[in-house]
Amino acid sequence: MLSILVPCLNEQATIHGLLEAIGRQDYPMDRLETIVADGGSTDGTRQVIELYRTVHPEHRVIVIENRNRIIPSGLNRAIEASSGDILMRLDGHSQPGPDYLNTCVRLLEEGKGDMVGGGLEIIPRNDSWSARCIAVAASNPVGVGDSHFRFSKQAQMVDTIAFCAYRREWIERIGKYDETLLSNEDYEFNSRLRKAGGRIWFDPSLRAQYYPPATFKALHHQYWRYGYWKAKMAKRFPETLRLRQFLPPFVLFLGFLLLILGAFALLCWQILFGFCCAYALLLTVVGVQQGITRRDPGIAVGIPLAIATMHFSWATAFLWSLPQKN
Repeated sequence: MLSILVPCLNEQATIHGLLEAIGRQDYPMDRLETIVADGGSTDGTRQVIELYRTVHPEHRVIVIENRNRIIPSGLNRAIEASSGDILMRLDGHSQPGPDYLNTCVRLLEEGKGDMVGGGLEIIPRNDSWSARCIAVAASNPVGVGDSHFRFSKQAQMVDTIAFCAYRREWIERIGKYDETLLSNEDYEFNSRLRKAGGRIWFDPSLRAQYYPPATFKALHHQYWRYGYWKAKMAKRFPETLRLRQFLPPFVLFLGFLLLILGAFALLCWQILFGFCCAYALLLTVVGVQQGITRRDPGIAVGIPLAIATMHFSWATAFLWSLPQKN
C-alpha cells in the first residue's frame, strides 16, 4: 500500500488539480490512499475535496484535522492515519506527473535509494506578471543555488528532495517530522535519514508541477520563513548547512560590515559599491536572458526583483534568527 501525505491549508485553487493528478496515475488505485491533513481551511478547500470524493469514489481520500495548523504536524497526523508501507509527501499546490508514483515505488524496490523523488516543474500560480517572474526565479540556479531537484537534468544522489517516497520503516528508525520547526521540516527529516545511513536518489525523468507564490509580498513571507527556520535548524545540526544556504546571509553580513567600516575607510564603500553593481549586473543579465528565451520581455525586470527578494528575505531572516534562543 502507498500512502500519500498531504499537509493542506487554504488550497482551494490547487487541491482539485492535485487530487486529479493522483487519480490519473498509472499506479493501482486499490493500493493507494491519499491522506489530507487540513489545518482548518476557510476558503472552500474542504468542499472541493468532498466534491472530488463524491465524483471519484474509487480514489480513497481521507481528510483528517491538523489542529496545530503547521506542516510538520500535518505530516505527522497523516502518517499516524496512514496504513501504507510506503509513504509519499506531496503538497496541496503540487501535481505529480502520471508516472510519478509508480516510478518512485519501482526505484525503491530496485534499491536506487532509501528516499526517491524527481524534479520540479515550477508553474506560475496565475497569469499575472509577478507570478510569471517568480516562477522563473524559483527555478533558476542564481535564485536557488545548487538545489538539484529544481533544475538538474542528471540522476544522482542529493542532500534533499521535495516530493519524495520512502518506506515506513524509516519513521520507526529516525522518528517523525520535527514539530518545533515551522519550516524546513523536510530538510531536517532528510538530514536525519542521511545521518542514519539513508541515501536520497534524484531522478530528473520524474516531474511534479509546483505552484510558488504569485505576489512579491507572498514570496517575501515564504523566504523569510525559510531563512528564519533554517537558522534554527542549522544551530542544532550545523553539518547540514550547505553553501547555497550560507552564502546569502554571509554576503549580507559582509555588506553591512563594509557599510559601517566605510565611515573610517573609503575603500570599504568602494568595494561595497562595486559588489552591488556586479550583483545588479548579474541579475539584469539573468532577467534579460530569460525574457528572450521565454519570449516574454515583461519578465526581464521582474526576475531580478524576484531573485533579490528571495536572497534578501532569506538572508535577513537567517541573521535575525541566528542569535535567538531555540
